[in-house]
Amino acid sequence: MKKTGLAKGMALLACVIGISLLHYLTPLRLAMLHDIFQRLYYIPIILAAYWFGFRGGIGCALLVTFCYAPHILFQWGGHIAMEMEKYLEVILYNVVGGITGMLSQQERTRREQLEETAKGLEDSYRQLRSQSELIIRIEEQLRRAERLSALGELSAILAHEIRNPLASIRGTAEILMGDGAAANRDEFLEILVKESDRLNRVVEDFLRMARPEPAVKKECDINYELANIVMLLSAQAQGEEVELDFAPGEIPAVTADPEKLRQAFMNIILNGIQASAPGGRVQVTTSFDSQSRSIEIRFCDNGPGIAAEAIGKIFEPFFTTKGSGTGLGLSITRKILEGHGGTLEVESAPGEGACFRVRLPA
Repeated sequence: MKKTGLAKGMALLACVIGISLLHYLTPLRLAMLHDIFQRLYYIPIILAAYWFGFRGGIGCALLVTFCYAPHILFQWGGHIAMEMEKYLEVILYNVVGGITGMLSQQERTRREQLEETAKGLEDSYRQLRSQSELIIRIEEQLRRAERLSALGELSAILAHEIRNPLASIRGTAEILMGDGAAANRDEFLEILVKESDRLNRVVEDFLRMARPEPAVKKECDINYELANIVMLLSAQAQGEEVELDFAPGEIPAVTADPEKLRQAFMNIILNGIQASAPGGRVQVTTSFDSQSRSIEIRFCDNGPGIAAEAIGKIFEPFFTTKGSGTGLGLSITRKILEGHGGTLEVESAPGEGACFRVRLPA
């Protein structure tokens, strides 16, 4: 940079000296040439102001004044009008040099500020990028830890659910191995079969929840499927002395897997029947929301409702309030509905029953 500045300074000095020599060596009778040489001084003045700012413009203008003033005094001394015009030109040299240098310096300062800002922004961008990459890595680690934690929790719950029937099976087998079990042999074998079925049911439900099953989707009439389910479960509802009512609305067909939807709807209706006391009622209704282009299915019962501390856990695997349940029914149901692009929500208050709301895209 210093070498470049020195080279520019030497070029300006040579330019000023060269123009001055043209003045001194050109006869005064060639006034037109002197006017041209006089205007040539603006070139080094403007260049000096552009390259070196205010000091460069003023310095070059003063150098031009120093080199040009003797020519005015000694060679144009006898022409007063011409002398005044050239002195005014000298003043203009300094004005142009000062103004141009000041503007150039302001522009340079502004450019340096913009460069500093750009550099700061670039540094900030690098920091943000490195921080975002760090955050992404941390999020991946957290997700991995969350998956491992969920897997560990599910494994612990599954082990607990399997341990109880295994303990019953072992205890029954030990009794059968004894000498005094012949009289109650059939009863103990019935316990073995029942506990084996329970164990198999837990494993099947867990696998159904954990393993993605291929869905065969086709056009499906929700009202038709619900009517069949209500008819199938009506006998069980009557046995529990629970009224099962279906009020279909006008809804369009959906593209879905009918078998999986039947499984999901049956789980919800069975929960409602089991939750209702004798004389209770489970009502199923369907409707269509034209704004969201979705079908809404409501399963409402007038049972005891769901406790506030349990309502946030009912969709978690293995959470159940029943003594014989596996706690996987609602988890599987929600997974099926979410696999169809739908949602499953519940509204309940203790003593006021529960209402499960399903939304499926039409």
